[in-house]
Amino acid sequence: MENNIAALIQKHAGDIYYSDKYFDDTHEYRHVLLPKELAKIVPKDHLMSEAEWRSIGVQQSRGWQHYLIHEPEPHVLLFRRELNYGQPQQQLQTKDQNKIPARVN
Repeated sequence: MENNIAALIQKHAGDIYYSDKYFDDTHEYRHVLLPKELAKIVPKDHLMSEAEWRSIGVQQSRGWQHYLIHEPEPHVLLFRRELNYGQPQQQLQTKDQNKIPARVN
């Protein structure tokens, strides 16, 4: 059974679609569309850990969280991560210090 799943993942990994990123004030988002064959092995009862979604062939940079199950379309995986994920804290502080104040007294 495990060999069958590995072969299935290898066969369809190139058919996984990754959306462009989209944003709100706190997070960046993307959705991933799996081929129907891979959607069959997605757990339906819980959100996947990074190890789980990587094990079915999804490849993304670090920090993405599977945050929502869209029941009508189980082949669509919804991911998010915090804005500026992975940027060193010092860089973020420097950027904040370089901002022009909104109001000068």
